[in-house]
Amino acid sequence: MKPLIRIKNIWKSYGDKQILKEINLDIMPGQLICIVGASGCGKTTLLNLVGGFLKADQGQIDLQGQKINKPSSQCIMVFQEFDQLFAWKTVRKNVEFPLKKIRKNCSPKELRECVSHYLKLVKLSDYENYYPAQLSGGMKQRTALARALALTPKVLLMDEPFGSLDAQTKNELQESLLEIREKTQTTILFVTHDIREAMVLADRIVVLKSGRIMEIIDNQSKDRSLENKITSLLSP
Repeated sequence: MKPLIRIKNIWKSYGDKQILKEINLDIMPGQLICIVGASGCGKTTLLNLVGGFLKADQGQIDLQGQKINKPSSQCIMVFQEFDQLFAWKTVRKNVEFPLKKIRKNCSPKELRECVSHYLKLVKLSDYENYYPAQLSGGMKQRTALARALALTPKVLLMDEPFGSLDAQTKNELQESLLEIREKTQTTILFVTHDIREAMVLADRIVVLKSGRIMEIIDNQSKDRSLENKITSLLSP
């Protein structure tokens, strides 16, 4: 099987500050990859490069063998911030909005059924007529997730999406994400500074430190003893 995403010798700097150095990573279809590291280590920059929002100084990122040059509906980002929804639109209308832009030939019935499907997937069927101001932080993130998944992207990019949530809500959304990945087989690249979160979610964990990949760890067994190894790799 060929990699869905191939990251080859990526270097990225902002002015005189080198952010990413010699990044190489293959991501297979359906994998959930977590990138862990301290703030400022280059996690979000790497995610933005994969999404086509930034251009590398050197190297190349391919999606299904095609170079990523710009943002597209093939790679959709879900952010940490709760204000990524339209405050004046209901949950249903928020999910529907990008679909109308991309699936222009979709009938009203098909659109309605598609939105209903993804609201059910994220367990928000009973809240479709609520506005963002009426939702908890976790519900807002579920809405953002439904909106992203409804576009059926090849890759879901998640930038610390549960970082601002309380522990219980965070655990619930982690479980939901694993269920969704199992049902949709969507490839997910997930950024977090939380090692335990990475161990719960990931098939493989990319340990990033000072812009370099220190190690790529197989996490299929979800072995808790790996936590000490990752902590050691990230220590000053």
